[in-house]
Amino acid sequence: MRIDTPAGSILCDPWVNPAYFASWFPFPDNSLLDWETLGQVDYLYLSHLHRDHFDAAHLKRFVSKKARVLLPEYPTSELEDELRELGFTDFVKTVSEEVIELDGGLKVMIQALTSPTDGPIGDSSLWVEYDGVRLLNQNDARPTDLSLFASLGHVHAHMLQFSGAIWYPMVYELPQAAKTAFGKQKRDRQFDRTWRYIDDLKASHVFPIAGPPCFLDDELWQFNDIFGDEGNIFPDQSVFMKEYAKVGGTNGVVLLPGSVTEITQDSIETTHPTDVDEFFANKVAHLEEMRERKRPIIAAEKASWRHPEIDVLKEMKRRIEPLLDESIYLAKGVGGPVRFDLVGYDGDSVESIVVDFPGQEVRRYADEKVRYRFRTERALIEHLLFIDEVDWVNSLFLSCRFSAARIGQYNEFVYAFFKCLSEERLQYAEGWYDEHQRATDAEDITLGDWVVQRRCPHLKADLTRFGIVDGDQLTCQLHGWRFDLPSGRCLTGVGHQIRARRAGEPAPDANPEGDAPATAATPA
Repeated sequence: MRIDTPAGSILCDPWVNPAYFASWFPFPDNSLLDWETLGQVDYLYLSHLHRDHFDAAHLKRFVSKKARVLLPEYPTSELEDELRELGFTDFVKTVSEEVIELDGGLKVMIQALTSPTDGPIGDSSLWVEYDGVRLLNQNDARPTDLSLFASLGHVHAHMLQFSGAIWYPMVYELPQAAKTAFGKQKRDRQFDRTWRYIDDLKASHVFPIAGPPCFLDDELWQFNDIFGDEGNIFPDQSVFMKEYAKVGGTNGVVLLPGSVTEITQDSIETTHPTDVDEFFANKVAHLEEMRERKRPIIAAEKASWRHPEIDVLKEMKRRIEPLLDESIYLAKGVGGPVRFDLVGYDGDSVESIVVDFPGQEVRRYADEKVRYRFRTERALIEHLLFIDEVDWVNSLFLSCRFSAARIGQYNEFVYAFFKCLSEERLQYAEGWYDEHQRATDAEDITLGDWVVQRRCPHLKADLTRFGIVDGDQLTCQLHGWRFDLPSGRCLTGVGHQIRARRAGEPAPDANPEGDAPATAATPA
């Protein structure tokens, strides 16, 4: 998205090239736009480092290095470092949630989210105001609420995510009926979260952006939402408009590559390069044409992945074992061995490697039971090791080029660890969990027949806004986490206990023995 005002232009998250082992492509296709012109901007904003937002090749080739970078306040310098490597030198280092005025009366504010589970160590939203017209580019950030933005004045344009951006449940080795059921639950939660954000901000106009990707490799084609599968988590903008209408939404605006919206405090006018309804009615044909056009790109990427000279076990030991030795919260949170089954070049042979968190070592599989198992091509792991990738979530897992199986609940610590394969990231994540799991959440609220702590144990969402009680279960709609209220046990993942009691029952004595606070979630 490019924002043009008389005081300057801001280019936001220009993603054009395939991401995640050539699995994700932007849809509709934007590669044929006049990027030589579009890249001549005053300001550049990258919300975070996910590769469907941070397109290094495109930034290097097409975006003016004279652009001032609006930099979110993140705990690590990775985003700035990568931009400097691409040739950008002028940075506006924002302070999270503080409005700054740029040249010509253009005002901006960036809200940076810094949990280890927000993007690759950070995600953000951009608020812009010029001459009384306000825009929020929420993108795919998930703030606990939007009250801060609403407090700055009525917002006229709200851009936000509505579609899936994950590998669950498609890659899990489950019966198709179960995948469909889990996928439908996730699809419904995605829309519920979107409606909640829209209702929070009450903007004049809502723009569905930040999704979905399309999958053009024949091996991944089934992930496109073109088969009438109610469990597909990648609904497109046309589906958004239909679902939005069901909940009374009338102010949605769909943009195609090349669409232009002119917005004032009182009016909106949008022009499109082609008819929007007709475009989505012919979605399959557009995808098939894109697939043929992009085949050489996918083939060239695949040819670059094999590195037979790399001893995978040796390199994984060298990279991962020092981090296992330093990890406390993440290692305890994982709580057991994680197995990687690596399929050889012949498509049949398999080498199994275990990351043993309790034993703090990487070794060959020894026929023990594991709670998490991943199966993927050996070449993909070779490539990650070859390029010294520190974030296997923002590469292998988002590619969907693997299958997975697990025993028990979802474990966020598995993915937090494999997102943090550098000392800088690991130390930040360890510190974050240490701080947040020691924090006491003293405020209680009443939901239905239950008194519960106000903040969700997962990522501190305000349960007065996101909490739904059904019988003895509470669901936090921000991320879909569920809790059994009589026991306080989390039903979605390990490591998150909620404080709850039936309304009318006396509150237990707070910390009577001087032990850990009642609300402190233990990681395992």
